[in-house]
Amino acid sequence: MTIKIGILTMSDRASAGVYEDLSGKAIMDTMNDYLVSEWESVYAVIPDDQELIEEALKDMADEQECCLIVTTGGTGPAKRDITPEATEAVCQKMMPGFGELMRQVSLKYVPTAILSRQTAGIRGKSLIINLPGKPKSIRECLDAVFPAVPYCIDLLEGPFLECDEEVIKPFRPKQK
Repeated sequence: MTIKIGILTMSDRASAGVYEDLSGKAIMDTMNDYLVSEWESVYAVIPDDQELIEEALKDMADEQECCLIVTTGGTGPAKRDITPEATEAVCQKMMPGFGELMRQVSLKYVPTAILSRQTAGIRGKSLIINLPGKPKSIRECLDAVFPAVPYCIDLLEGPFLECDEEVIKPFRPKQK
């Protein structure tokens, strides 16, 4: 069975074709580096519109059955940055530790990381993680939180994510 991972970029300009979506590509490259398991992306680039974001997240979780949905963009304080609000609106449980750790890691590189509102949540059997929009920040944030992702998906009764432990070492508690 091929594992499905949603990759959703929120950007008015990238969705209009003004520039290439480098952030979504950075997420795909990172997943290719991390995962040994066979996986495929369910990929979309959409404008910063709360209704569109909510619909895309619901589709990826409920219809496409992505065990993991990674978003990029729309996490700052600007008026059009509403990704966390859309994520909260569609999730049954929020996972604030993801955002806390990502901000902590990002603060080592830029003082403006405190302005980021990344978060994560659970919708059904899908873990949704909001990442910042810069490709370099995407890898830094994923390197920090991804060790917990496979076990979280295990707990959601999702597919077993096998990682290249030379690149990223997932943490799973020892079975008794």
